[in-house]
Amino acid sequence: MRHNAGVVEYEYRQVFVPRGVSRPATVRLLTDHAEYGHWELARLRLYPDGTRKVWLRRRIIRAVRTL
Repeated sequence: MRHNAGVVEYEYRQVFVPRGVSRPATVRLLTDHAEYGHWELARLRLYPDGTRKVWLRRRIIRAVRTL
């Protein structure tokens, strides 16, 4: 029987926030992803033109057979 104790796997999602979207609106968007989709912020990149590229991640929970 294999047991991967301590190995955490994540799935990732990229979100593009276009130029002109305010910072409070971006915070609301990311908060909604966190609260309802269980995503957490992995990385955010702000480009000189004002666009944002956001990487979100969440843990993958594998079901373990008990029988």
